[in-house]
Amino acid sequence: MTFPAAIDHHHASAWRRLATLLLATTALLLGGCAALRAQNPDSPLKPVRASAIGNDAHVMLDGHDVVAYFTQGRHAMGQPQFKSVHQGVTFYFASAGHKALFDAAPATYIPQFGGFCANGIVYGIPWGGDADTWRILDGKLYIFGGAGSRDAFLLDVPGNRALAQKYWAEEVAGSNSFWQRSKRLVFRVPHYASGEELARRVAAAKAGKP
Repeated sequence: MTFPAAIDHHHASAWRRLATLLLATTALLLGGCAALRAQNPDSPLKPVRASAIGNDAHVMLDGHDVVAYFTQGRHAMGQPQFKSVHQGVTFYFASAGHKALFDAAPATYIPQFGGFCANGIVYGIPWGGDADTWRILDGKLYIFGGAGSRDAFLLDVPGNRALAQKYWAEEVAGSNSFWQRSKRLVFRVPHYASGEELARRVAAAKAGKP
């Protein structure tokens, strides 16, 4: 029995994605799982865009000060001497004043979607999250995995935010970041768009094209 070319292409694409998943799994096991452990604390905040620094196993955004985005309008590194542990995740701050602000109202400053790229969460993928690429929208901090991801998200803030909130609530929150990411890189959401497609949409929007 033969299959139409479109079906053959679909199956070949699925096999390629499965092979990529197997390779990624092998790389993770060989790499010692440090990032996996850091991103998946035993915490209601799991998963988070965190890394291990010194004796602190789960440091949000590689130690960047989440309060500085609001008070200084920029990203800034925090210091280990000014830190707070909230629900199993460690936050570094640039000053004692910023630490006090956070301790008084943590939910005000914690980045949305665990600090992962907000545009990735639109597709159910907890991945990326660059501390220097961000936006405050309606009083909430959103982190992005680069200018391209930020610009794609901003093309339709209400729609993309609704999708991100849906996938965060239904799939990502409480999951293992690696397995959730791997699953959605293989079994893509119906509205999945490649980086190239998103770049075309952004370019068209900037050029004023419909």
